[in-house]
Amino acid sequence: MRDLRIVFMGTPDFAVGVLQKLVMSKYQIVGVITAPDKPAGRGRKLKPSAVKEYALSHQLPLLQPTNLKEDSFLEQLKNLNANLQIVVAFRMLPKSVWKLPSYGTFNLHASLLPQYRGAAPINWAIINREKKTGVTTFFIDDAIDTGNIILKEEIPIHARSTIGSLYDTLMNSGADLVLDTVALIEQGKEAPIQQSNLENLKMAPKLNKENTRIDWSANVEDIDALIRGLDPYPAAWSELFNRNEIGTVKIYRCDYNIEKHLFALGHLIATKDELKVAAKNGLLSIHEIQIPGKRKMNVKALLNGYVFDENSKML
Repeated sequence: MRDLRIVFMGTPDFAVGVLQKLVMSKYQIVGVITAPDKPAGRGRKLKPSAVKEYALSHQLPLLQPTNLKEDSFLEQLKNLNANLQIVVAFRMLPKSVWKLPSYGTFNLHASLLPQYRGAAPINWAIINREKKTGVTTFFIDDAIDTGNIILKEEIPIHARSTIGSLYDTLMNSGADLVLDTVALIEQGKEAPIQQSNLENLKMAPKLNKENTRIDWSANVEDIDALIRGLDPYPAAWSELFNRNEIGTVKIYRCDYNIEKHLFALGHLIATKDELKVAAKNGLLSIHEIQIPGKRKMNVKALLNGYVFDENSKML
């Protein structure tokens, strides 16, 4: 059995679930690396990452480098004398970092690699209406998410999954897969396999203002998938024209009906307790929305006091 000295690298809640299971399993965590504190909220006060908060609460040695290539950080990292590094939802590492430990550096990725390499694999699996996804551990190399695979686990995507619900499922499965991977490395039984070069690779690019905007000329089932793939964060958005004003709205819970209609694309149908939007091949029913100047709310509550005029539409 190898005596493992582990450095863990991660930032958001997704990584905390993994770090927590490593600690509970009594593995020796000699250091935790996370992002520097960032301004957040109205007061723009510095907010620590979820991983930092967990590390401090468990008295784990912590580093928050701004530059991973800086000599002072590399010296601190070497002094931790780790022989294995685990990366979960962090950032791209320079070779000087990932080559450091004798047993390698492995990453947990929330897809079935080689599919959905990139920053937002969980979102894009839902947006693209996949029936399954999964988690993969692999040894890091020079490129993004291309290293040799250690272990995989397949997870079904249920019909009404959102990024919120699937995120939690993959976090738990991912934490268990990391433990299984560490156990293999501890026993010297890891047998990494080179990733296959598939012709039809789907990527998972970073989410931005353009690729999170709703296109009301699309099929209604594709719009529904986009909304679910971004609910609750960062949320799909649209411009709303109402009472001769244009504002930005975010749309959360929804469902849809495929049906023929004569409405213009984006036309809003508002009743006492329903809000629907016309799309290419059906109507999208909105159940939760955030309109300008308001908090996120149930549509029935919104319709109690907010009026959509007869010319209102989503742009």
